[in-house]
Amino acid sequence: MKKFKTILLLLTLLALPFRAIASEGHEGKLDIPEIVLEHLSDAYEWHIASYDGKSIGFELPIIVRSAATGAWTCCTAHTLPDNYFFDAAHHGKIYERMPDGTAVRPLDLSLTKVVVQIWIAVILLLTLFVTCARWYKRHDVTSEAPKGLVGALEMIVMTIHDDVVKASVGEAQCRRFAPYLLTVFFFILACNLVGLLPVFPGGANVTGNINITLFLALCTMLAINLFGNKEYWKDIFWPKVPLFLKVIPLMPVIEFFGVFTKPFALMIRLFANMMAGHAVILSFTCVIFLGWSMGIGYGLGLNLFSVIMLLFMYALEFLVAFVQAYVFTLLSAVFIGMAHHEEHEA
Repeated sequence: MKKFKTILLLLTLLALPFRAIASEGHEGKLDIPEIVLEHLSDAYEWHIASYDGKSIGFELPIIVRSAATGAWTCCTAHTLPDNYFFDAAHHGKIYERMPDGTAVRPLDLSLTKVVVQIWIAVILLLTLFVTCARWYKRHDVTSEAPKGLVGALEMIVMTIHDDVVKASVGEAQCRRFAPYLLTVFFFILACNLVGLLPVFPGGANVTGNINITLFLALCTMLAINLFGNKEYWKDIFWPKVPLFLKVIPLMPVIEFFGVFTKPFALMIRLFANMMAGHAVILSFTCVIFLGWSMGIGYGLGLNLFSVIMLLFMYALEFLVAFVQAYVFTLLSAVFIGMAHHEEHEA
């Protein structure tokens, strides 16, 4: 009986953010692609649930700088001045009407849903690691092993440090790049796990936002190319290939494009995997409400299948949250190690 109540509570929590889907299904045609894209996109408000046709949530502060006057405006979505508007053709981003009738994108520093989710993940990580730091200050690690949360975090940190960073970057450069790579791993992991929560303070698709993965890939690109040794650049512009391939120059051009394709692959891999997982979970949730709109006969079997698949996808996405953080960190470490190939061999 207790297990049944636990499963029922879990299903209720999973369905809570999507009560709006049910109301849309009763009012008219259920447009699943539009609903999925709406939930995946960023927003200037945090929608938690819908109940009896009313939206439950809160608005986020909008901070924009006018391209015409240079004046700053701080407001919410419902108090946005008349010279600004949300452009549906550009994913609901804020645009400004200029005096000549044109529309331009102002400087937008608003706290959107993705931005707030990032800060929630950062606060969570700071709380965890400050707690661990206090434990190490109060205990003698040579005579007492950490347990519980501190022990679990130490295990993860040592695994990434020894098996990923040190093995890929090398002993000489490990101390230099370990802080960045560990930060990237825990940031991606925290955003992935918090994003799987169906209700506030989770639910935002941070790593499924290509702007976030682009920034992470650019950081890795800078770490590779700004600190690469001369052997790394020699392999790019004067690789160890027959002379005619260097003179043409075919291989140098290919190797130079590799400077950009490596971070591009990092960006697309993380973005596509996380966005696809969220999209599948949202799709199965929509199918549940679609089944009820078809009647009990069709809906019962369809909903049972959808609920089972929804729980399976949540379990799979929990695993993918770890895997994608690990893969991004591993590939970043490998690419950085390739930029210090000579030192790594030594």
